[in-house]
Amino acid sequence: MEHQRLTNKEVKKKNRNQIFRYICTHGTVSNPDIASDLHLSLPTVTNTTRELLESGLLRDLGEMQSTGGRRARALCAASDYRFSIGLDITRNHLGILLLNLIGDIIKHERIQLGFSRSSAYFSEVCQKIDDFLLETEISGEQILGLGISLPGIVDPVQKMITYSHALGVRDLPFGEIQSYFPWHCTFLNDANAGAFAEGIGSDLPSSFFYLSLSNTVGGAIFHDGNLLPGDAFRCGEAGHMTLIPNGKPCYCGKTGCVDAYCSARLLSDLSGRRLEDFFLGLQQNNPDYRSVWDTYLEHLAVVINNLHMILDYDIVLGGYVGSFLTPWLDTIRHLVAERNTFEDDGSFVKLCTYQTGAAAYGAAMDVMEGFLRTV
Repeated sequence: MEHQRLTNKEVKKKNRNQIFRYICTHGTVSNPDIASDLHLSLPTVTNTTRELLESGLLRDLGEMQSTGGRRARALCAASDYRFSIGLDITRNHLGILLLNLIGDIIKHERIQLGFSRSSAYFSEVCQKIDDFLLETEISGEQILGLGISLPGIVDPVQKMITYSHALGVRDLPFGEIQSYFPWHCTFLNDANAGAFAEGIGSDLPSSFFYLSLSNTVGGAIFHDGNLLPGDAFRCGEAGHMTLIPNGKPCYCGKTGCVDAYCSARLLSDLSGRRLEDFFLGLQQNNPDYRSVWDTYLEHLAVVINNLHMILDYDIVLGGYVGSFLTPWLDTIRHLVAERNTFEDDGSFVKLCTYQTGAAAYGAAMDVMEGFLRTV
């Protein structure tokens, strides 16, 4: 009997979570809509939405437009019930993003701020977040937590950033960072955060590889709705695959790594460290830029094809460079298709949905998902 009661409780919780997520995704809906689409009984849906209304997670918007018969009530998620903050820490910048309950970006800022493992740095980050939130009039109780994205190996077992060449740190405990903030913090590698943003917030398949083409090249595998961490939490480190044996030096100390040929810095260094200026020059047919870009695309096509041959997944191009690739998608697909052993097709190459603040969005969504699982 106890087992039966526990099972019924679990079913009720599953239904509640499924119904709430459906409403968050579909906007304004009615109980009959929910029951029909989720194949649940109308009494089950009605009782569940009543509980969600009482808890403040839903709002009753009045009667739906009549299609004959009794009018159903219009329901929507209370998007301002709770918020999460995403923080993307890089060597020279700080990205701050505010996310509401249904995954809408309320505000996003990117600030120039050089990283240091110091009280002064983290105190300034706290002040930047306070200034960022000041205009939103959101109370402290509405903030669920702070998701932090960093370029490095994030080990949730040891609870530390074990290594980050980009930030120049080793063995940085989560608790050391947490101590500076008044909210609960979660931590993600930056490429994992970008992949999580795409996996949770877009219409991509449930499994794909996310290739982050930023100042360093990273990657992440999103499989069946979850990030794959790897045994040492280094899964997806495509930037340190060998592309050219005995090739150009990589910042890691090896030679010929993908990072040495496909990082955003390779392009931005040509244009005064602004990636936007490189692509502007490319549009204006700058011959030097075009030569570098053609070589860049050839190397990128090899990387994409290799990843696809190993995983047989869609490859999603993200990071700083990924946000500029829309005019070049057909070219990239053609170059990749030329190397595709099994079919003359490069349509598995996709562009990221989140072209601004992807890592900060993924970090904020990590916090929000933690809350949504408890509803």
